[in-house]
Amino acid sequence: MRSNPLVRFFSSLKLTVVCLACATVLVFIGTLAQVNQGLYAVQANYFQSFFVFWQVPGTALRIPVFPGGYLVGGVLLVNLIVAYATRIGFRRIHTGLLLIHAGLVLLLLGQLWTDLAQRESVMRLEEGETKSYSESQRHTELAVADVSDPSHDQVVAIPEAQLKPGAEIRLASLPFAIKVQQFWLNSAPVRGQTNAVVPMATQGAGRNQQFMQRPPVTSTDERNVPTAVVELVGNGGLLGTWLLSDWLLAPQSLEVAGKKYELSLRLARYYKPFSITLLEARHDNYKGTSIPRNFSSRVRVRNPATGEDREVLIRMNDPLRYDGFTFYQYQMMAGEDLRQAGQRPTSTLQVVRNPGWLTPYIACVLVGLGLVVQFSTHLIGFARRRLAKAVLAAAPVPAAARERKPKLKPAKALAR
Repeated sequence: MRSNPLVRFFSSLKLTVVCLACATVLVFIGTLAQVNQGLYAVQANYFQSFFVFWQVPGTALRIPVFPGGYLVGGVLLVNLIVAYATRIGFRRIHTGLLLIHAGLVLLLLGQLWTDLAQRESVMRLEEGETKSYSESQRHTELAVADVSDPSHDQVVAIPEAQLKPGAEIRLASLPFAIKVQQFWLNSAPVRGQTNAVVPMATQGAGRNQQFMQRPPVTSTDERNVPTAVVELVGNGGLLGTWLLSDWLLAPQSLEVAGKKYELSLRLARYYKPFSITLLEARHDNYKGTSIPRNFSSRVRVRNPATGEDREVLIRMNDPLRYDGFTFYQYQMMAGEDLRQAGQRPTSTLQVVRNPGWLTPYIACVLVGLGLVVQFSTHLIGFARRRLAKAVLAAAPVPAAARERKPKLKPAKALAR
């Protein structure tokens, strides 16, 4: 099996060194790139990709110039498995090495699982407010809600990846097509007099409000606020042009074929099979100072499917883990000053869904156990050899062996 050139290549120690060197360089250049591209863009372009691309200035041509995180990690994973199978093998005396390698393999696979399955969002709640969804901090969606039925709304959400200028979106659940005329990843409202400016839309808020395009922001402390101009075309022809923006808090209404709809460009929502109600938001300071001592949210969790209805206190470093989600205390606007001003306290919970959150802990346990087993195996073997030598040295020498004298060679033979 070792004679196979492919097996020799993937089991080579040189390949291991090259992968580790590439990983080091990737981390270095990725860290430097955060200055201009931001954390999330660097994660996507450098670590969550097979290649790092360089875009030719002035063109749409992208050329791969360096292996990405997925490629380096994948090759290192194959190298680890093949090298163990060909060089060490699966024998009992190698139990420690097997556990160590299994832990490293699980660590690599767990990180891949986390990259693919983890989702982070936030849930903003005012005291007394109930929500059954969380919102993305970076992604938006075009929501079309059928509000004809007073008992419930039927919502169609179109992700921002499909909102490209010139795109035409047709869905069987909508009686009209959506043509995207403009989409700005980041925008700002135009202040001041805008009467002399041609309206950006023929219907809705766009007849009276104006927005301008802004460069996208990359800092984790800022957020892009997108704006879109869409044209709706029904079976009878053009229905009008709407200006949709995340700056506009209220949705815009229209009526088509006897049904009422609402249009909005909002943060992408992730619905949950349960609801959370904020009962109390507390911001406690140390007595006599303005130094924060504690941020906590007392919430009620209701799950119609299980009939569960209970209160939970969420504090910093003490999250709520429920139904595969983890709710952390993220931000807080509370205090007596806020209440005296007539405003309701607001709490923001960070919602994390990570099915592979246990894999790093299990991997570390396996590696640690493997090191203990491997060290203990060598220690016991060394102790046994030392004990055998000691027993042999302390054993009595037979009388025949003591009386026997070594034969000396003649002097001539020695000289020769």
